[in-house]
Amino acid sequence: MTLSLTYSPEVWPIASAMIHRRNELADGRTVQDQSPDEWAEALAEVAAAGFAHLDPTDSWIRLADLTRSRRDEFMAVCRQLGLSIPAISTARKNLIDAEQGAQYVEYGHRLIDTAAEIGAGAVSFGFFGLLSEAQRRALWFWTAPGVVNPNDPVAWKTAVERVRELGRHAGENGLELALEMYEDTYLGTADSAVRFCQDVDLPNVRINCDLGNLVRLHRPVEHWQSMMEKLAPFAGYWHAKNYYRMEDETTGAVMSSPAPMEFGVINYREAIRMALKAGFKSAFLLEHYGGDGLSVCAVNRDYIRRILRAVSVTA
Repeated sequence: MTLSLTYSPEVWPIASAMIHRRNELADGRTVQDQSPDEWAEALAEVAAAGFAHLDPTDSWIRLADLTRSRRDEFMAVCRQLGLSIPAISTARKNLIDAEQGAQYVEYGHRLIDTAAEIGAGAVSFGFFGLLSEAQRRALWFWTAPGVVNPNDPVAWKTAVERVRELGRHAGENGLELALEMYEDTYLGTADSAVRFCQDVDLPNVRINCDLGNLVRLHRPVEHWQSMMEKLAPFAGYWHAKNYYRMEDETTGAVMSSPAPMEFGVINYREAIRMALKAGFKSAFLLEHYGGDGLSVCAVNRDYIRRILRAVSVTA
């Protein structure tokens, strides 16, 4: 199968996340407080790993909360290192959080303006919250329970309305808004994510098909291929990662751990083909937990480019 792609395989935007770096620093500061030279030290690692694209990921730095002059300094560092920003992701800013949801929506509007200002093409939002104490103690946080969205049609309606508000703002700026799949949220299954996206009903609001967030769970989950068949027509900015998953049919026990994309339970060669066939044209974001996550992401980037070469003809 050959497809005509939006980008050639060699330049398709494939960004590194910054989850291998912490926001809090040993000296009590945060990345927000760092100098441009200190930012350059972290970003030079990304460039040295062969990346031309970066998602600053607001768990590492909140670009929307920098002053304009500081944001200009950050972007100057990116340009000096040959890094562009195709999208910005939010992390653990649940848009319907009972205490801070309204503030997260306000922040979302500022983030959309920031993304437009710096030339990004997408923003990613979700309904997953801060890690619980049990999750912070666990080796792998997904093995402990976290935030659960309420099974309440009023809360669902509020979520739809807030995403529609942000989606319209994003659309006015020519941006895609991607909704990140995450367990126990309104985007916690393929069926629910598709229903939610259809309820929002805006052409620029897509689904961030982060299947890794689901296949890593130590519980029964829908097969990745079945999920992708439903999600492919709605696929947008894509957080891509993979996991080893073992299921014991005799006891019901499930175990998982992070894996390079080509070795895990999700067949990304097939998943990406399915999305491309349905018209996928957004950027990828690569994430990996544990070990040298940046180096694993670099290997994953090359793997995706091999897939794109195998299925493509130049548009």
